[in-house]
Parts: sequence; C-alpha cells; structure tokens
Amino acid sequence: MLKTERPILGIDIGGSNIKTGVLVGNQLIDIRSSPTPAMETQEYILETISDIIESYIHHDFFAIGIGIPGLINTEDGIVLNLSNIPSFQKVHLRDFLQARFNRPVFINNDANCYVLGEYKFGKAGQFKHVVGITLGTGLGAGIIANSHLYNGFNCAAGEWCSIPYLDKDFEFYCSSKFFIHYYGSKPKALAKKALNGEQVAIQAFQDYGHHLGELIKYILYTLAPQAILLGGSIRKAYPLFEKSMLASITTFKYPSVSKNLKILISDLDETGIHGAVALIDEFAIPLSTVGEK
Repeated sequence: MLKTERPILGIDIGGSNIKTGVLVGNQLIDIRSSPTPAMETQEYILETISDIIESYIHHDFFAIGIGIPGLINTEDGIVLNLSNIPSFQKVHLRDFLQARFNRPVFINNDANCYVLGEYKFGKAGQFKHVVGITLGTGLGAGIIANSHLYNGFNCAAGEWCSIPYLDKDFEFYCSSKFFIHYYGSKPKALAKKALNGEQVAIQAFQDYGHHLGELIKYILYTLAPQAILLGGSIRKAYPLFEKSMLASITTFKYPSVSKNLKILISDLDETGIHGAVALIDEFAIPLSTVGEK
C-alpha cells in the first residue's frame, strides 16, 4: 500500500459530482463531494475546480492528481473531450492549475485511476496483469500490464465499452442501461426484488451475468490478465450474477488462462480519489522517496 510523508490532493471529476480528498500517510482524509456544474461554461468549471483546490490549501499538499471520464493527452495535460460535460473540450487543465497553484498536476482517465487505485491501495496489487471494470451507469475499464498502468494513446486503451456486441455494444449490455431497457428498472431496485425471490428480477441478473461473462472472455482473448477486478455500483449485486457470469467464462477457448483467472470485487469506498493520488507515484515521484521539504 502506498504511503507518503507529504500530503497529496486527489480529485475525481464526474458528470454529477467532484469528489476530493487528501492522502496523508496511507489514509484519505477530508473527503468531500461537490456538484459538478456540468452544463456551465468551461471558464466557470475551471474556476469551480480552482475554488475546491483552494479550500484544501491548508493541508499543504505538494501535488495534485486528477481523474476525468474522457480522453486525455497525458503528456501535455490536455483534456480532449468529456461526453457528459459538453463545454470541457480541449482544456489545458494541467497548465491552468499549475500556473494557479504552483504544484505539479497529473491527469488521467477515471477508469485508469480506478484500476490504479485498486492496484496501489486495494486487492489488485498481488498481480502483474489486471483489468479493472467499472459497472454502473456506463462501462469503463483500466489496464495494469507488467505492474504498470497502460494508457494507450490519449488514454483510449481498454475502451471495450464501444465494441459492437449483439445489436448494440458491450456498454449497453454490461451497464445499468441493460436493466433499464429490458426490465424497466435500475439495478439496485431489481436487486432488492431478486433477493426477495422475484423470478423476473432473478432472471435479469442471470442474463446480465451472461453478457458480462462474454465481455470478460473478450478481455481474456485480448490481454489474458491474471485477474479481473469489478467495481462500480452494480458490483454490490455480484452474488446475483456470479454463477451465469462464470458459466460464460468457462466457454473460453484456453482453459489454462480462464481456470486460473481471479475475479476480485472492489471494497475500496473512494477508488477514484485513491487512483488520482496514485498517479503521482506511477508517473512522477515514487512516494517512498518523498520526505520533508
């Protein structure tokens, strides 16, 4: 588990909320959540982020890590596009914040931050090759290859969500969209019904597990990871779709890979913030070397 002697500010920017916290030692403190002004202008959003950072200045953090749900030019610190924040396109976020706060800033895709946070702070650290999947309103994925985060060009690696599957794509069948479209309800409500023995709800999760298993097979053919880490809100219903998911995985062509695959369920509460602070260790300054000023 990562540990630093100097604080790091982590920011997880989502379409609905901006979650923030400070890593002190190996613990996150002062965790907050603020509404994302997603429909405002780019300038307004930048000032909102700046105001949030300013409110943490008393922690004397030495660096800032940021996770964002979109494509990122990590070399230049440019947010290329955010589908759920229309005005936030081609934003030179790193330059803006470093000029404002005179601290190094590291930015990456939120799904990458998710798997990195789990690798540095959670269950995934025992493996060299891991794919993390976030199951929620949408579908995201991040890749740890040879013990390091793999971005691909502009953080576009791991976009299995957009791969055509059946009549749509994997995101449609492996996110909450599947439950809403075919069963007219969000997964949380359906999970309660399934636990009460309602057969339609039970079938919903069995079908979902089959589709998720097909996605995992696709990932196995692509990268052959040692472990798949499931995160996002739908992971909490894992017992309801575990059996059908595993049944799909057993049809994978190479059993020497699939039989050794470990399925991990995330138990970190603030994985996005953990991953954001871990960017500093992954790409800039090994935290084990960070001492006093």
